[in-house]
Amino acid sequence: MPIIAREPKDRRKPASCYLADFAENITSQHGEDGIVAKILAIIGARNQWVAEIGAWDGKHLSNSWALINAGRWHGVLVEGDAERCATLRATYAGLDRVTVRNAYVGTDGNSPQSIDRLLAETAIPEDFDVLSIDIDGNDYHVWQAMTRYQPRVVIIEYNPTAPNDVVFVQDADAQLNQGASLLALIRLGKKKGYELACVTASNGIFVRADDFPKLGIADNDIDAMRCDDGPRLLLGYDGTVFTTGLDYLPWTHVKLDPEDLQILPKALRRYRYEPD
Repeated sequence: MPIIAREPKDRRKPASCYLADFAENITSQHGEDGIVAKILAIIGARNQWVAEIGAWDGKHLSNSWALINAGRWHGVLVEGDAERCATLRATYAGLDRVTVRNAYVGTDGNSPQSIDRLLAETAIPEDFDVLSIDIDGNDYHVWQAMTRYQPRVVIIEYNPTAPNDVVFVQDADAQLNQGASLLALIRLGKKKGYELACVTASNGIFVRADDFPKLGIADNDIDAMRCDDGPRLLLGYDGTVFTTGLDYLPWTHVKLDPEDLQILPKALRRYRYEPD
């Protein structure tokens, strides 16, 4: 077994990441409840509306529960799975400030299932305060297709295994669960008029560019905001593939050794010197 180890270098800047100090979970997964509360305390809530795409049962890993229940906000909650959505409807039965929709949000802006079309069926304002997208796949494409509505804060899931310098976006296919890299979402956000404000273990939190200066973050470069400590892959001269920082496949929990992922069979792994 070769000597192989990952030694990540943390390039984050404390002044860029100060919002992470306010991380707190009420129902969120990685402190998003507290971070969003702090952002709203700085930029000010305008209308107290939240939309969550991939709302599950309304409470499990929810980024909207605290706003709706503790803050008494209005909400639009969209969930594609019928069973989860039934629980979601029961959770908010009789609460007329919450609208529930059973739909898999589409990636075509002209589709009846697009986020714009679904929100247009509700009373939510076009500049509503908070949007959360967590659908384990097409998150990038759903946000990209959103043109009519301009939420002031966007919480969106990224694939945490992607390094900071990799742009990755899965195909726009609802049957795939691959996601997008944080860098890809940052570039999309800038095109849509948003700046990265905070990064958690699996979510990028973006603030609209007109509100972003209020946060006082001078450097929101990806390396200033996120420690790139994900897995790495390298190649031996003989074609052997090595991995480090990847003891198991995330989400499947299949154990891996550094030499488990091979493209060539061992018989073909030979160094061939080819002079220039």
